[in-house]
Amino acid sequence: MRDKTIDYILRATWMSISKMYNEQAAVKGSTMATGFALISIDPIEGTPSTALGPKMGMEATSLSRTLKTMEEKGLISRKKNPEDGRSVLIHLTDFGKEMRDFSKTVVKSFDTVVKQNIEPEKLNTFLEVAYQINDLVGQKNIFKQEAIADK
Repeated sequence: MRDKTIDYILRATWMSISKMYNEQAAVKGSTMATGFALISIDPIEGTPSTALGPKMGMEATSLSRTLKTMEEKGLISRKKNPEDGRSVLIHLTDFGKEMRDFSKTVVKSFDTVVKQNIEPEKLNTFLEVAYQINDLVGQKNIFKQEAIADK
């Protein structure tokens, strides 16, 4: 992978991680998207449905499908927001909390194994670079003519 673009390496790495998470989720009849949603929902207060999409980086349509499936599986319930009658709070059911714990364990296990197998200095460098790339993309300057001309 040494001659590949940065984009390719990031995508290939994320696809491997995503596949691994989906395989683990499948053990419990779930998906990575469901696990990520479970982790993103406040287990005590619930989370406004409108806050979940941005929090997870998911489009409203995909999130809506995921929430519908989660509700059908008994992982979540929807309740009117007492502070804003127009919005809905997503709450975890007892089964949802159980599956949330499973999802957190999977994520933490991956994190632990990576930290055990990669030197702290290299991991810190990776994280710094990842944050910088994220900032560059977030600035939305990559495809502006002056940014391209300067390179």
